[in-house]
Amino acid sequence: MFIEVRDAKKQYGTGEAAVYALEGADLSLEKGKICVILGPSGSGKSTLLNMIGGLDSLDGGEIAVDGQKITGLSKKALTEYRKQSVGFVFQFYNLIPDLTVEENVEVVAEIAEKPLDTDEILKALDIEKYRYRFPRELSGGQQQRVAIARAMVKNPKLLLCDELTGALDTRSSRSVLKFIEKVNTQYGTTTLIITHNEGIAGIADVIVRIRDGKIASCTENDHKLTADELEL
Repeated sequence: MFIEVRDAKKQYGTGEAAVYALEGADLSLEKGKICVILGPSGSGKSTLLNMIGGLDSLDGGEIAVDGQKITGLSKKALTEYRKQSVGFVFQFYNLIPDLTVEENVEVVAEIAEKPLDTDEILKALDIEKYRYRFPRELSGGQQQRVAIARAMVKNPKLLLCDELTGALDTRSSRSVLKFIEKVNTQYGTTTLIITHNEGIAGIADVIVRIRDGKIASCTENDHKLTADELEL
């Protein structure tokens, strides 16, 4: 398995104020799959994504990605893992406002060990024509595509998307999801998307439901849809 999460536990607070964001979560995912993780606010899905991405550490259990056990790594090793293996796409883009589209992508390419070609990524995400524009000159959907390009240019093993379309209208959401499909098909990038939106689950190879810090279900999607077919 490409991703292995075993008995993952994460606690915030102590004593009577203690809250378990993860309480014995288990998850396995094969390489190259799109996985959509669904759950209500506070269910633990963002915590799970952050743990897999090496942004936080578990209090118990273990996580391995592509054969590498990331639990217990030093801060330096975790930084290297995030830099070389993981691409993050957040709901609010986090683009650098004073850099152009091309510069926002290239600033990440410059620190990657084996980056993809910037022109190739811009073409793949259909934003080459915006390369000299600044983020403020783009729509929300276009900014999100730039965020995906920035995450992908480092050629990560794993693409993690946190509420990918939460700030977008239906049309822009569908457009962004089409490019997630394209990235997955073209580069074989294992992709995890956490969302409140049940409609997005249709594009997944694997649908995970999380509740109260535990994996409630993990099922193969036998009726996978294209982004154009989703009811968003």
